[in-house]
Parts: sequence; C-alpha cells; structure tokens
Amino acid sequence: MNRLAQTALLFLLGATLLHAATTDLYLRYVKEGLRPLVLLAGAVLIITAAATLWYDRRGTPGTSGTPGTSGAPDGATPDGVTPDGATPARATPEQQMPTHDHHREPRVSWLLTLPVLALILVAPPALGSYSAAHTGTALTKPFGFPALPTGDAPLRLAVADYAGRAIYDDGRALRDRELKITGFVTLDRKGAPYLVRMGLNCCAADAQPVKIALMGNVPPVLSPDTWLEVTGTYTPRRTKDPVNDGPIPYLKVTTARPVPTPHDPYDETWNS
Repeated sequence: MNRLAQTALLFLLGATLLHAATTDLYLRYVKEGLRPLVLLAGAVLIITAAATLWYDRRGTPGTSGTPGTSGAPDGATPDGVTPDGATPARATPEQQMPTHDHHREPRVSWLLTLPVLALILVAPPALGSYSAAHTGTALTKPFGFPALPTGDAPLRLAVADYAGRAIYDDGRALRDRELKITGFVTLDRKGAPYLVRMGLNCCAADAQPVKIALMGNVPPVLSPDTWLEVTGTYTPRRTKDPVNDGPIPYLKVTTARPVPTPHDPYDETWNS
C-alpha cells in the first residue's frame, strides 16, 4: 500500500471512531464507560494521518549534484580518465541500467477502505436471541447485595440483579415486591421463553447472556428478539440452562408489554 492509501485509511478509521463515539453506534461494540477512549483513539488516528501527509508533502532534498553521482567512476574526470592517466574499465550493461526506488502500488489496496466505510454506513445489530440461545447463562455470584429502595411502587431491576438475588440470596429482598424487568425474548429448543440481557466485560466480543425463565401470565405468542417490559413477582422455582446447566430463576409474570430497544442494549452491570 502506498503512502497516500495509508493516510486515507488512517483518516477514515479515525473518523469512523469519532462518528461512533459521538453517536450511540459505539454501544454496539464496547461498554458505555469506554467512550472517552474511543474518542481519544479516533483523534490520535486523524492526527497521525495528518502528520503522515504533511511529512510526505515536504518530500526529501534531491541527490543530484552530490559527490559520486556524476556518472563517472570514482576518482575519474568527466572525460573518463583517471588522475594517473589510465582509462578505467567500463561498467557492464547490467551496471549501467537505472535503478528505481519507487514502485507503483496496485490500486486494489484501496479496497482496504471498504470495511471502514461499511462501519459508517451499515451499523451491525446488537447481539440477540440467536447468541443467547446458543450460549449458556453467565450468571455469577456477586460479592454482595446492596439494599433495595423501599416503597409501594414497582421495583425496577436489571435482569442480572434479579437473577443474582433470586439464585444466590434466595430472593430474600424480592419477596412480596412487585418487580419490573426489561429484556429481550429468546426461546429454547422446546419453545420455553426466557427474558435475557447480554452483559459486557469490555466489548461485544465477550458478551454473555443472563437469563430469566418466565411463567404465569406469559403472552401466548412471543417472537425472539422482542423487547419486553415484564411486571411480576419473585418465585423460588428454578431451572437449568440447557446449554451449560447454569442456574436460571423463574419470574411469575403479571403483565408484559413490548418496548423499544433501549439506549444501551447491553447490560454492563451483569457481573457486579
């Protein structure tokens, strides 16, 4: 790849990172807390591209007129006679052939910019029901359980928070409370519905699901990847994930309604 193509690729990649970080696009790739680093990386790439172009435009001084480049052998006068009067040996045809320091780069190298442009023009969807159905629940025991707010209003919980308290705290703080939980729907091979949220440690490459099984007043028809806000109550019933035998708690559903995909489709507090 020639210098111009390298500069263009650096600039496009930097612009893509800045575009992603100034919109919600970056949430498809990394957790929300990494936004400053994405902005910094984009700025560094654009500055690097500008510096590369500036140095390339400056060029380097020519070498014509420097000693040893007149075409005559070392120590010879322009008429080809050495100081001692002897005629030096002529260079062979191979030695007289000009050398080329620069080679024309294939234009196909510009195709490397297409994946970068694709990141700008085509935003990939967040991981959904297919990934959740083929990956075992990643529920882990937290270090502790913070106190929950009191009151009669429905208590809003994350999927991982409910699952962790239901499995590892036996639902002590959840009993006799009306709960609201949001997640997307996935179905196992037998058609059993789960409410799921994918959690991130760092980026989408390490995303893993936490699942809640649904019982009670479950809608008769559920489509995978549909986002639901479920209102219900704790139940001690449990099951095992058919993928990895991990523990999955049940939620007794009172009502369920479709909701839009949230601002951040990943639940980054899943392993807290």
